[in-house]
Amino acid sequence: MNRPSDAAVQVHKEGPVTVIALQRPQRRNAVDSMTAQALYAAFENFDRDASASVAVLTGNGDSFCAGADLKAVAAGDRHTLDPVGGQNTPGPMGPTRMTLSKPVIAAIEGHAVAGGMELALWADLRIMADNAVMGIYCRRFGVPLVDMGTIRLPRLIGQSRAMDLILTGRPVHAEEALAIGLANRVVPAGQALQAAIQLAQELAAFPQTCMRNDRLSLLAQWSLTTDEAIANEMRGGLQVMATGETQQGAKSFSEGAGRHGQFGPPSSETH
Repeated sequence: MNRPSDAAVQVHKEGPVTVIALQRPQRRNAVDSMTAQALYAAFENFDRDASASVAVLTGNGDSFCAGADLKAVAAGDRHTLDPVGGQNTPGPMGPTRMTLSKPVIAAIEGHAVAGGMELALWADLRIMADNAVMGIYCRRFGVPLVDMGTIRLPRLIGQSRAMDLILTGRPVHAEEALAIGLANRVVPAGQALQAAIQLAQELAAFPQTCMRNDRLSLLAQWSLTTDEAIANEMRGGLQVMATGETQQGAKSFSEGAGRHGQFGPPSSETH
């Protein structure tokens, strides 16, 4: 396993899983401009790494991320950003406008609030500790959601619930987050990272081209008409078939994989 660095963003690999961790516990992992740049670069490197299949985003210490570092902002720290902010340009929190080719799982302990909640929303899946909290806490300070929070939150939980959270800025604890679809899993406190890595390892064991193309089709359909979405889905499916993954999967099935409801990568099953 690679050793993490001492920087504000630490990266290490556990086989096909890349763990990217905010390391600013003195600021509850709040993100200043340098940290945002480092976080963006870390996910660029992950997406380019052919040996990496799934990333886990977390925060070291007691919090996932408290959002933008307002003390740094008050002291004059400014993000150099394109005000139009197109897809795959750096967001104020770093990677929030990126569309990666591979999945990301957020492992949330403590607070994931304000821009930290927007980072969690950017991830494909969210695993929360049972004492963790999300919330648009920046409502109190006139800090806007500019990391796609107003876009992703209603897509995840619906407009009415999203409007409640965005207007009030109230805390959302793990039990409610799971009930409304904001969290995908809730685990005992202190186990979010371990659970996220385990899930990431399971995803990494599946045929990757098929999983990634299905994921990208899901993401793309929001901005497509129905006919465009159908055509895009079929293009991705044909690409998968051309790699031989589908044929290999069919061969594994014919040899006995997946019988009696058994689920998992073909290579992990007993024929």
